[in-house]
Amino acid sequence: MKRLILVRHAKSDWSLGMADHDRPLNVRGRASAAAIGRWLREKNLRPDQVLCSTATRTRETLDLLDLDAPARFEDRLYHAAPEVMLSSLQTARGDVVLMLGHNPGIAEFAARLVARPPGHPRFAAYPTGATLVAQLDIDSWAEARMGQAEALEFIVPRDLI
Repeated sequence: MKRLILVRHAKSDWSLGMADHDRPLNVRGRASAAAIGRWLREKNLRPDQVLCSTATRTRETLDLLDLDAPARFEDRLYHAAPEVMLSSLQTARGDVVLMLGHNPGIAEFAARLVARPPGHPRFAAYPTGATLVAQLDIDSWAEARMGQAEALEFIVPRDLI
């Protein structure tokens, strides 16, 4: 069994006029990322590996999750399509992997990865900070395919704050 924690970065700051890749989180985003991190720790959902986009807002989200796991930062995860996200996941080594990315790719990846979507009304939108916990009945991430994951949990920051 493998477990994936799929997190969209928290709310970013558009007011600074920065390049998209360089935008940091805003105040709400920082609070949301910390809340998601607390929720993951309370549920004992601690990754042993992180795959993260190189964007400032994903790195900052990861820092605020406060999960203390080794991270691999990948340029290809910046605004990645679902197939790219799956390809990255297939190279993972941990049993519990956290992947941090962006919409619209992360929403489509989540929808295509699970056999049945969770009943949460915000799943299809996958808003900032949205977090899916899914389980795959595989021995190696190289075996991961679309449609084979079971959704165990889904939460958005608004559920916690």
